[in-house]
Amino acid sequence: MNPKELNILARQGEGQSLEFKKKANHPDKIVRELVAFANSAGGVLLLGVDDDGTLSGTRDIEGEAFVIEKAIKELIRPQLPYEVSLVALTEKKGVAVFKIPESRKKPHFVREHPGTRKGVAYVRVKDESIKASREMREIMQRRLRNKDIQFTYGEQEKVLLNYLAEHEHVSLIDFVRLVRVPKFVASRTLVRLVLANVIDIVPTPKGDIYMAKTT
Repeated sequence: MNPKELNILARQGEGQSLEFKKKANHPDKIVRELVAFANSAGGVLLLGVDDDGTLSGTRDIEGEAFVIEKAIKELIRPQLPYEVSLVALTEKKGVAVFKIPESRKKPHFVREHPGTRKGVAYVRVKDESIKASREMREIMQRRLRNKDIQFTYGEQEKVLLNYLAEHEHVSLIDFVRLVRVPKFVASRTLVRLVLANVIDIVPTPKGDIYMAKTT
C-alpha cells in the first residue's frame, strides 16, 4: 500500500471494518479492536492516523508497530492471524497497517487482568468494539462447526415468532418475561434459533437484540 492508497482508505472514516489510532500508548486497549475485527468480519487498523482520518504519521513507526505485535502475542488467545505493513509518509514518520481477517478460530479473547485464563471477547458494531455476550460467543463457536441445527417449534418458539411479527426486536430479558422460563432456558432457545437461521442476533452496546430473519 502506498501513501495515495492509504489516504483513500483513511478518507472512508472509522466504521465496521476500519479503526484509527495515533500511537500505541495503550496497546492493551488497541488489541480489543483487533480481536473485535477477528471475531466479526475482519478489518484494518491504521496506526499513525488521527481520529478524523488525517495521515499525520508517527515517529519510530517500527517501534510503535512492535509494541502492538508484542501485545497481540501476549494478550490475545487463541493466537490472532494478522498481517502488518509499514507505509513511509516522510523520512521520519509513517503509518502501520494491521490487516485482520475474519478468524476461523473465533472467538478470540483479550486477557485484560494478570492471572486470568481467557479474558474478554469483543465484536465489532459499526465503529465500536463491544464485549461479546455469552450467547454471541456460543454462536460464534458453534457456527464454525458447520453442523445443521434441527429443532421443533414448541410453545416458546411460537410465542417468540408471534411477538417478532408485531415488534421489531426482542432482548433476552424480554423473552424471559414473555415465556416465563429461567434465563438459561431462554438463552438456549434463542441461540438455537439463530443457528437455525430463523432469527438474527444483533449485538449492541446495551446488549444483544434478536430480530426476525429477513429474506
